[in-house]
Amino acid sequence: MEEVARLEGLDVETICRGVASGVIVIPANINHRRAQARGIGKGLSTKVNANIGTSSDYINLDTELNKLDIAIKYGADAVMDLSTGGDLSYIRKAILERSRVPIGTVPIYQAGVEALAQHGAIVKMTSDALFNSISDHCRDGVDFITVHCGVTQRVISLLKQQGRVADVVSRGGAFLMGWMLYNQSENPLYDQFDCLLDIAREYDVTLSLGDGLRPGSLSDATDRAQIEELVTLGELVQRSREAGVQVMVEGPGHVPLNQIEANVLIQKRLCQDAPFYVLGPLVTDIAAGYDHITGAIGGAIAAAAGADFLCYVTPAEHLSLPDPEDVRQGVIASRIAAHAADIAKGVKGAAEHDQQMSQARKCLDWQEQARLSLDPERVQQGRTRHQTSGKACSMCGQFCAMQLVSEQLGVSVPNC
Repeated sequence: MEEVARLEGLDVETICRGVASGVIVIPANINHRRAQARGIGKGLSTKVNANIGTSSDYINLDTELNKLDIAIKYGADAVMDLSTGGDLSYIRKAILERSRVPIGTVPIYQAGVEALAQHGAIVKMTSDALFNSISDHCRDGVDFITVHCGVTQRVISLLKQQGRVADVVSRGGAFLMGWMLYNQSENPLYDQFDCLLDIAREYDVTLSLGDGLRPGSLSDATDRAQIEELVTLGELVQRSREAGVQVMVEGPGHVPLNQIEANVLIQKRLCQDAPFYVLGPLVTDIAAGYDHITGAIGGAIAAAAGADFLCYVTPAEHLSLPDPEDVRQGVIASRIAAHAADIAKGVKGAAEHDQQMSQARKCLDWQEQARLSLDPERVQQGRTRHQTSGKACSMCGQFCAMQLVSEQLGVSVPNC
């Protein structure tokens, strides 16, 4: 809490009160000693998460470690390992050992992959295997885990009645739904939630209550199945807090621009101001190859409305496993969204940062502009792309408006 207070420029008492009430979480497993503390929640700067991990089609640990390094270099506050291919335990431990930011995982991925390998079908996974996977991830040092506890039999019933264009787009939600329908049983993560709380409390792991019914199409946004799941998650937030377990809530998904604020307000109301972790939201379905932009647009609106944690979206979303350059672009896009929202929310230091940049531009101080930017390397590359004879950039050259006003009209520029 002291480390978070220093990073945020706030007093420790504010952070303590936020953690005690549950409106702030600090994912920090007692076994992940390398990680720097990050606070997520009310009154704090909007945080950004980057997803990495292997797939069944592409397994290369060196590539994933490179993605991890790039995500951290460009400002990700947390990273999730979503691996589904290769030696999942080995990959997870390597990422944990390498990372200096909090790491999240989705334990049901490993349980499902192992059930497929051992029994020929994900639906033959046992509840014991699922909880064993959760225990393993927490014991290894994972700081937060996504658990799709709100995918209940009632939610499935509503989904069938509702009808959707894209049905279920959450992998964890699909694993669970298939298991529940095949075994004609309730979701073990919901049914045995107290067991989950015991594991999380033992290692001080933050629960990220997953949105298994998040919309994967604008047409499916804010429907009955999505909201019913959210109602259930609100109940589980209260149970988590009563058990002394940190908890945040995940949100949509693909959401039209005009519904984003309402989604955030509904979540905050139903989940008692628990920190809200959103994927995007993506504001259109037709921007394949540019979904880091659609996600940043939605993320800025969501964070300005009160969302606390943005899961990045990369240009490869809907197309392929992201490569290192996709990771860089995804992190930068989400950081732009987060910062824009922080200005709107009045987060300490956000507007001041922009004012410093404006001052550096007025002074034509290119080194300071690079230092203050989200991507200093790109600023320096852009600056040197075309030669210029003066201090101004090559766009305006000798006709730079600020230089004309400062020099030809004799206007003094303070602090230059």
